[in-house]
Amino acid sequence: MALRFEILGRFNRARAARLTLPHFTCQTPLFMPVGTQGTIKGLTTDQLEDIGCQIILGNTYHLELRPGSQLIDDLGGLHKFMNWKRALLTDSGGFQMVSLLHLADITEEGVTFQSPVDGKPMLLTPEESIHIQNNIGADIIMALDDVVKTTITGPRIEEAMYRTLRWIDRCIAAHKKPDVQNLFGIVQGGLDPVLRDICVRGLVERNLPGYAIGGLAGGEDKDSFWRVVAQCTAGLPENKPRYVMGVGYPLDIVVCSALGADMYDCVYPTRTARFGTALVPEGVLKLKQNAMATDERPIDPTCSCMVCKKYTRAYLHCLVTKDAMGSQLLSYHNLSFMMRLSRDLHMSILEGRFPEFVRGFLRAQFPKGDVPQWVCNSMEVAGIDISECCASAKCHVPSIQEQPLTVPDDANGVVQQN
Repeated sequence: MALRFEILGRFNRARAARLTLPHFTCQTPLFMPVGTQGTIKGLTTDQLEDIGCQIILGNTYHLELRPGSQLIDDLGGLHKFMNWKRALLTDSGGFQMVSLLHLADITEEGVTFQSPVDGKPMLLTPEESIHIQNNIGADIIMALDDVVKTTITGPRIEEAMYRTLRWIDRCIAAHKKPDVQNLFGIVQGGLDPVLRDICVRGLVERNLPGYAIGGLAGGEDKDSFWRVVAQCTAGLPENKPRYVMGVGYPLDIVVCSALGADMYDCVYPTRTARFGTALVPEGVLKLKQNAMATDERPIDPTCSCMVCKKYTRAYLHCLVTKDAMGSQLLSYHNLSFMMRLSRDLHMSILEGRFPEFVRGFLRAQFPKGDVPQWVCNSMEVAGIDISECCASAKCHVPSIQEQPLTVPDDANGVVQQN
């Protein structure tokens, strides 16, 4: 096992921890930006270090297509290839079973993709996925799992869960570098609590370095989403990191952290930047709106990132409608926002003020008190009283007693997110 996970503080289910990996020592909870082919679009690795990025995620499927894992290995691994001295995580290629389903054929052997580059077939087996990831050299590598959308029902969900358990054994047997790379298993089972429980218990029996919760953020309702996260975190080991895959909305990250999760990844912060949208404490700021054209304020007056220090909303409005530099600057700000959120989560848990942080976050996002019911339900399970943030009487006080350990209007372009 090539990691050490030390819990430094907690509030009920939430944890602040130190995650020591071969290339970097990280603080959790943490968000990982997605660099599909070894790069975050528009940003340099120096800029990513400047904003406090700890782990970058790379995509096994796309890196194998271009430039090829053997070339990356020959050139010293992905860390050296992309000049990134901190930690890396590679996914297994399993998600492409959903995102490229029209190009994929799934069998017990593995999944055959039709390459979107040249049309040639590519067979990705559990063994081949691990071989590719061993070549790439990330600190954390993911087991190949059978991924299906959570909106699908019927026997396909059960089939995928049991196949995921069979494939984890093939991944473990194929893993040649357990002393320098950490293999995480992925919990599947759709929205079925029985299947999720079987998968959790099966993976825990394998005593892996860490565990991911997969198959979410695919269109399921939010009440189902948080309940799956809560169930899985409750069943996974206390002394291992827990990674909720594909989660990038700030509200989701706060909720999942309260429920005991530690790690997250998503393209959302950078993808939404390319559409001219900035993340702010109140939700999102749409810089393409006409109201931005004469606004001399920074994106977020409370943000200390380079973009907020140097540029006005008016200037960025001009750029995002006409120039690629706009999406680069917004990507920088949005990832800065996510790194600050990660730090705030970590420190608030460590300093015994996590409930206050959650309430402050919700007041900023929902100044009218219209906190979604699913958030109220999840915070009750997390043992955090958010009744003062809620106009609705339905958001009742949690049954678990808290134990202390020590909008602007639409004309401004701010939109709340539920």
